[in-house]
Amino acid sequence: MKDYEHPFFRPLWRRIAVVAVCLIWSAIEFASGTPFWGVIALGFAGYAVWQFFYLYKPAEENKTDTEPKE
Repeated sequence: MKDYEHPFFRPLWRRIAVVAVCLIWSAIEFASGTPFWGVIALGFAGYAVWQFFYLYKPAEENKTDTEPKE
């Protein structure tokens, strides 16, 4: 199991919340004058979008692909 397939991230709202927190963190860092940390937080947000929305496959879909057909 990969980290983004963890059952904790199954509800869509949790995946959206993780991305939103990273984006808010980035905005706060840029607003406070620390662009280095803003870019780091923006990178976290980009990675989260990639993992949670592009690569993410719900567990139900994964099970139907591996179950033998009768």
